[in-house]
Amino acid sequence: MAVDVILGLQWGDEGKGKIVDYLANNYDIVARFQGGPNAGHTLKFDGKKYILHTVPSGIFREHLINVIGNGVVIDPITLKREIEQLDAAGVNYKGRLLVAKKAHLILPSHRMLDAASESAKGKDKIGSTLKGIGPTYMDKTGRNGLRIGDLFEPNFEERYEALKDKHLKLAAIYPEIDFDMAAEEEKWMASLETIKSLEIVEGEWYLNNALKEGKRILAEGAQGSMLDIDYGTYPFVTSSNTITAGVCIGLGLAPQKINEVIGITKAYCTRVGSGPFPTELHDQTGEQLRVEGAEFGSTTGRPRRCGWIDLPQLKYAIMLNGVTQLVITKIDVLNIFDTLKAAVRLNIDGKSTDQWPFDIDRREVVPEYDTMEGWMTSLETMTSFDEMPEQAKAFIHYLEKQLDVPVSMISTGPDRKSLILRDVSAVV
Repeated sequence: MAVDVILGLQWGDEGKGKIVDYLANNYDIVARFQGGPNAGHTLKFDGKKYILHTVPSGIFREHLINVIGNGVVIDPITLKREIEQLDAAGVNYKGRLLVAKKAHLILPSHRMLDAASESAKGKDKIGSTLKGIGPTYMDKTGRNGLRIGDLFEPNFEERYEALKDKHLKLAAIYPEIDFDMAAEEEKWMASLETIKSLEIVEGEWYLNNALKEGKRILAEGAQGSMLDIDYGTYPFVTSSNTITAGVCIGLGLAPQKINEVIGITKAYCTRVGSGPFPTELHDQTGEQLRVEGAEFGSTTGRPRRCGWIDLPQLKYAIMLNGVTQLVITKIDVLNIFDTLKAAVRLNIDGKSTDQWPFDIDRREVVPEYDTMEGWMTSLETMTSFDEMPEQAKAFIHYLEKQLDVPVSMISTGPDRKSLILRDVSAVV
């Protein structure tokens, strides 16, 4: 069998958690392939809301195996908190939540370094979530990180102390910040027992053997394509590869194992933190999008920057990921607008283009918009594409024509059931 991939095409917060949860019934395994607790995947069903930061979004489907892959960086404190949330919800995760041995650990001193470094940047802050992600990936590439498998080695504490000592020396170059290392370290050490109680596996062998046995795997990404360390809006990016190529590295799977690539985009656009955002709206329309869409970070609580959908940006992300089908989320947020816009080209320093440039953060960028008629009615009760207002259908057709990828699913609300399938055969 092959691996299907689901990932965000913008700057994160596209609604991946809900879509993974919905599609999960068609798979045997959901595997998270990169990122860390800076992700926040929100799921709503049965009148309850759950936010996952590390645990894959298939955990609420009782038959599914969920794998935290090698490419993920794990904060034991955050993972313990999520597991306690699952316990409180009565979710039986024993034997269904697996952790790859090669996944790296986020230490308290990683979080301290992250906060100290970001604070020292002043007005040049990149908008880090301060979860220790960047310093952990730095230790990974520096070849002195600690991994899940190291927890069971007799010299783990010695290696931990050596790495912490290195971090404390590095922190001395920054102005002092308020960080209670002793308290955080105590919580961290206690949370290790929770991780040790889970099933720890050789992730790459486990997943490749599962494919040989005919199992279906859904690879779940975190953040969004425009936050990719190589191809995103650098330096305002995350520290991992968020695009399809990251699946191969993060799970240990060969490229030819990948089948469908399901790209998720909002019907508009948002971004958290600093960095270029050509279609950002600083007016009443932007505020309406923020309020109507409840655009506040599920991890940080920060208000998201909001704007119209950006087609050059989406074309770029679709190209990088090899997207085979699109999922449009939060189309219901547009219900209140009588006029909609989509950026079809970017005017950069007086020249019109549909290509995303290397140095967009240092250029004067003015979006060139197409304007469409809104539908001004609720989509909440609609269960099929044919029921949707003509203006809403025209909006979807417009996106398909511009992006040259079919739209297979349309999310009309936050609940698990608020979903319209255009072509069921494409997603099962």
